[in-house]
Parts: sequence; C-alpha cells; structure tokens
Amino acid sequence: MSVAAQKAYDYLKSQILNGGVPAGEHVPEAEVAASAGVSRTPVREAIRRLSSEGLLVRRPHLGAVVPTWSQEELEEVFSLRAILETRAAERAATRISPADLDHLALLADQMMQAVGPAPDGQRPNDGRATFAELNGQFHNIIVTAAGSTRLSSMLEQVIHIPLSVRTIMRYDKEALIRSAGHHIELVSAFRARDSAWAASVMRSHVLAAWHAIALEAATRRV
Repeated sequence: MSVAAQKAYDYLKSQILNGGVPAGEHVPEAEVAASAGVSRTPVREAIRRLSSEGLLVRRPHLGAVVPTWSQEELEEVFSLRAILETRAAERAATRISPADLDHLALLADQMMQAVGPAPDGQRPNDGRATFAELNGQFHNIIVTAAGSTRLSSMLEQVIHIPLSVRTIMRYDKEALIRSAGHHIELVSAFRARDSAWAASVMRSHVLAAWHAIALEAATRRV
C-alpha cells in the first residue's frame, strides 16, 4: 500500500470507528480525499482494504457503505459470544502461559487507565478508541491460550472486529469502567488457574456488554 493510500486508510478507518461516518452512510470519495489530503485513487485503494476487513460493504448504486447491524443481529452475536468466549476463558485458565498472563495483566491495567479518572483527578478521560484496541488484544490472547483451533475458528465467524469496536464506542462511562473491571478480574481468575471463575466472569462480561448496547439503543429511541 502506498504512503498516500495508507494515509487515506488511516483517516477513513478512524472516521468509521469513531462514528464520523455513521452506519448506513455512503463514503464520499471526494470528501475523504480532500480531508485526508490525497487524490481519489489512494482513497479507492483504502476503501478496498477496509471492505476486505469488514469495515465497509459494497452496495449497488451506492458504492462503499458503512455496514449496519439490527438489534436482533446484535443480540444473536452477543448470545453466541457468551457461549464461545466463556468456553475459551474456561480452557485458557489452565493453559495460559506466564508470559501471556503478564501481558493480560498489563493490558487490563492500561484499559482501566484509559477510562479512569484523569491524572489531575478532575475530568475523566474518554479513552474509547484506546480501550477498544486494548480490548481486542486482550481477548485475542485468551482465544489463543485456549488452544482450540475449532473454537478459534468459530469465534472468528461470530466476532466481527469492526462490530466490537463500534459497540465499544457506544458504551457510557459506567459501562467502560465496569468492562475494565471485568478484565482485571479475569486476570485474577487466570492467575488462580480457576476455570469456573474465569468462565463465570467472561459470561458476565459479555452479557453486560450486550445490556450496555441495548440500553444505549433504547435511550436513543426515547
């Protein structure tokens, strides 16, 4: 990918994940090119890459569009996540390496710092984008540590990374802090090598995520 295309990619990806281009909206190539400071050719290259990653879809007569998810589709995804990720945490608890465990602890601390009070103790950091990136790394380590190719394959079909990131962007501050706390407790469960504890926390974590999204959606409809 050329430097210009990478620039367009980084700009457009940021706009999609941060809601600058809302779900269901067409991506205006000319506007993206002007905002990113590149020509339209690199923008088209960036769009192809983002489409391959699931952040964009092609629609007849519209071109590239940010995909939408119905409430029913979201509920199904989170229900499946609750089953599969709970099983992954259960397996990982007795299989995770000390190095990966230390990495999880670091990521959990960084997530709490990203959404906790600011250093001056006054205004909380927003930190959603940072949190989303760290969250993806955290869960990937657990799935890998579970040591099941079949489980990993099933999760790849269920968990759409763009969807996970966009849903995190909709969390309120309380939901973000609660989620960060779940990650810290998961580390404790893994350190104890307690499969039942790890499974219980992971299930609560995924279900809490779903209810945070459902509450946010209900609030928007009021």
